[in-house]
Amino acid sequence: MILNTGSRTDIPAFYSDWFYNRIKEGYVLVRNPYNPAQVSKYLLSPEIIDIMVFCTKNPFPMLERISLLSAFDTFWFVTITPYGEDIEPYVPPAEQVMVSFKKLSALVGKNRTSWRYDPIFITGKYSVDYHIEQFHKMAKALSGYTEQCVVSFIDLYEKTLRNFRGVRSISDKEQERLIAAFSETAKEYGLQIHLCCENAALVRENVDADGCMSKPVLEKALGCKLDVPSKKMARKECSCLLGADIGAYNTCAHGCLYCYANYDRKTVVKNMKLHNKTSPLLIGEVCENDVIKQAEQKSWKNGQLNIFDL
Repeated sequence: MILNTGSRTDIPAFYSDWFYNRIKEGYVLVRNPYNPAQVSKYLLSPEIIDIMVFCTKNPFPMLERISLLSAFDTFWFVTITPYGEDIEPYVPPAEQVMVSFKKLSALVGKNRTSWRYDPIFITGKYSVDYHIEQFHKMAKALSGYTEQCVVSFIDLYEKTLRNFRGVRSISDKEQERLIAAFSETAKEYGLQIHLCCENAALVRENVDADGCMSKPVLEKALGCKLDVPSKKMARKECSCLLGADIGAYNTCAHGCLYCYANYDRKTVVKNMKLHNKTSPLLIGEVCENDVIKQAEQKSWKNGQLNIFDL
């Protein structure tokens, strides 16, 4: 099975103490975001967790103790974008995150470390030319530390429009120009670009629309084949595999204007005050009316060597 930590929040950046405590205890509890009284229990065992997937804007808090994850296979998505505090008020500077990215890559391997350059949006300050220049600059800096980059354009969800005033969609012409330039940069620095739920018409050399967490991507990282249940490959938007997410919405403190996982800053602050690093739940404690059920967990590895290991 895949254990996902990053679709709802940024655990490495803000909850590393809690996460390492859960590794020590050997299990984690997760509230159903749509039915809070329903709680799932996941055993944190390398015998049944094939790979832990992290998605973060700041892996630094995890690095000093990363040896505690040595029994597990891990895959890391690190978002590094060229925006300032006007857009990402509490995200460390890109230069700082790139240093952590390189350290992480040296520890876990470049085939298990993926750079995310997303979401892309256009304003007077962040123009098409600006993105082309910054993407090339970052790709050059990260050359040799990763083999892939995930790219997507901003989705204008209701909460995004509310929190990010003045943002607009990116035209087909702008998308075409950006991906054409990114493709040339990717070819120069040995990157494969994975479009995240974008138009397949943008596919070209060094650019695919097959998904960032697809079966081939994870099999290459693991060095073995996966027998994935069909219900875990049911995404309509892309071929990314569905994993169990242990995070919680409205708990990420980066404050990014484009965030889809937070309702607003006030809600995030309120929830973070309920965090207890010793609790089996990310936010709050177990209540009397909680119904805790053991989640279905099974390894998907079939033992067959991946061609990339031969």
